[in-house]
Amino acid sequence: MRFMVNDLLKEKSGECTYRVLWIDPEQIQCYLVDVESQSAFPVLRKISEINDEIVLGDLHKIKEDPYFPRIGPDVSPAHLEKRNHAWNLISEMVTQEPDVYDRDRRGEMVKLLLEQHNTTKPTVYKNLRRYWQLGKTPNALLPNYHKSGGKGKEKSAGEAKRGRPPIYGEEGVNVDESTKKTFRIALEKYYLTRKKNSLPAAYEMMVKEFFASDIYYENGIQRVLLNDLNMIPTLRQFKYWYYKEYKAQDTIIAREGRTKFEKDHRAILGSSTFETYGPGSRFQIDATVVNVYLVSRYNPDWIIGRPIMYMVVDVYSRMVVGMYIGLEGPSWLGAMMALANAAFDKKSFCAQHGIPIEEEMWPCTYLPEILLADRGEIEGVKVESLMNAFHIHVENAAPYRGDMKGIVEQYFDTHQERVKPFLPGYVEKDFGERGSQDYRLAAKLTIEQFTQIMIKQVLYHNNKHYLNEYIRDEDMIRDGVEPIPIEIWKWGIKNRSGKLRSYPEDQVRMHLLPRGKATVTFKGIQFEQMRYSCDRALREGWFTNARAKGSWKVTVHYDPRNVSIIYLWDENSKTFEECHLLEYVERYENKSLDEVRYLLAKEKMMKHGHQSTQLQAKVDFMMDVESIVKQAVKETNKRQTNTSSKAQRVKSIKEHRKVEREERRKEESFVQPTRAEKQADIIPFSSKQEEEDFSRPSIKEFLRREKERKGDE
Repeated sequence: MRFMVNDLLKEKSGECTYRVLWIDPEQIQCYLVDVESQSAFPVLRKISEINDEIVLGDLHKIKEDPYFPRIGPDVSPAHLEKRNHAWNLISEMVTQEPDVYDRDRRGEMVKLLLEQHNTTKPTVYKNLRRYWQLGKTPNALLPNYHKSGGKGKEKSAGEAKRGRPPIYGEEGVNVDESTKKTFRIALEKYYLTRKKNSLPAAYEMMVKEFFASDIYYENGIQRVLLNDLNMIPTLRQFKYWYYKEYKAQDTIIAREGRTKFEKDHRAILGSSTFETYGPGSRFQIDATVVNVYLVSRYNPDWIIGRPIMYMVVDVYSRMVVGMYIGLEGPSWLGAMMALANAAFDKKSFCAQHGIPIEEEMWPCTYLPEILLADRGEIEGVKVESLMNAFHIHVENAAPYRGDMKGIVEQYFDTHQERVKPFLPGYVEKDFGERGSQDYRLAAKLTIEQFTQIMIKQVLYHNNKHYLNEYIRDEDMIRDGVEPIPIEIWKWGIKNRSGKLRSYPEDQVRMHLLPRGKATVTFKGIQFEQMRYSCDRALREGWFTNARAKGSWKVTVHYDPRNVSIIYLWDENSKTFEECHLLEYVERYENKSLDEVRYLLAKEKMMKHGHQSTQLQAKVDFMMDVESIVKQAVKETNKRQTNTSSKAQRVKSIKEHRKVEREERRKEESFVQPTRAEKQADIIPFSSKQEEEDFSRPSIKEFLRREKERKGDE
């Protein structure tokens, strides 16, 4: 059995569960750590012994990882600061594998660390243990405050002064919301500016402007009389709230400018090393605009432009490990969707697009140790979440240096040449020249059909493409490994698999799928003009509450490739709740977000184009109605005699209604009356009893009357 870093092995007795921390390249030995012991340290075990215990049933693998930190989308700055402080202490140590797992070498590292930092040995070992036990991710160092009461709430002491008792007699004041607002105004006005005032100077100017009891003039000079010291917040309080509410990055940008920050103060994410040892050592990611025009799945007459294709390639094996095709330009969203695809099950992914495969045809469900990407897509604040959640080292290619990502760049060139002869709407080099064909009008493929073609091509590349330029090392040559991506990948997994990392799929979805704001209404959970529902919303009566109390916002995660489902994070259960499209909006089923947005934009454009026609039709309708009414009034006034009183006219409504109804029945009858019937006069009612008898005659009575009438004729 093959093992991966972060695999969990549980004893048959259930007493201990071990996490795989490191595997040597030859797959002979590895380091394990007990994930539940508060005094655990890494232990060295032979892989053959572990395999024997698994065969005997004394150990077994755990598929789900209950110890991996389930972190929600919103983490407080204070918790992040604690995590970053702890990570800065041990980050250099944990990368020195396998030396850090050896007791003696680890002791020397800790001794050196204590000399360099103001910390204690128990603190260092506590952080190391949490990092190893909870999945080798910086997020494992976040504080465990979720079990404590009063989460996120500031403590109130009423009128009593908070903090330590005064030493020199001044009582001081509590910092309430009004005081914090004053702090913010003073910091923005006096500290976070290019003048670069010090914090004490900003504090003194704040006191002068906001805490004066009186203003007077002395010898023509304005003077300020301050409040009693017991009514003024201290410099210590002012500094405390500044460090609590403002990040170092925001301060530097405000005081130095963004150019200076990017030049001298930003985090250094790049690296000059390009060594790859095995699968997962380094992935390259890049995007390109494909030279083919597509049409909409909703209407083939709609040309939707050229798609953007992202590819993630394993440098060691040349395997395509992830992909994403959309309509949005190169961006963070597209890059993260491609990276998420690299970590998701490919059998399910292909099945969603109607392509059945076996797992061994595309066995890539891992994240790398190093990711090389363009600066524009993966750079800045957002990448920190990726690095801290999965401990991925991100390298950014230098500007105008596409050759640094030569593996994935070459793949783009190769794939376009392969599909060029078969794709309608493919853009040739003469596009736009005088007399050349307009390739846009030749578009026939939808984005789904194009995605199917690209999946087929990836499967061909991974399983059949012979890498003519690939240089095999001596071990590969000795083992007769063919230079085909899948063969190199399998050999690397077997012989050099220490770099691939597996993570729970829900956490990959949490940190890589894009987030958006949805609105809970009485008609459903509305997101991008689509409506969804889920078991949690029905169970907790969200829609009824929305109708009674008004709508509210929730954060959702979504897959731009298919908007049939959005994901709602449940902070209590630390799991995702799937929200499905309502039945009456099934036209969005299995469509991408780009297709839905294109459809909505088209409908909006059509509506706008018909506004003038609709307005003209409404005006014509009003004119027709006015004409009919005007003519009716004229004719009625001409024919009315006005000989009857108002009371008589109202009293005769029933009688006149009956006469009118009988006449309309004759006019609307399918049996046309004879000429004699048309000329017959209306016989008035002979008695009051007959006048009030509105019951319908029976069939027998009707036939008798009809016989008498014909006899009279």
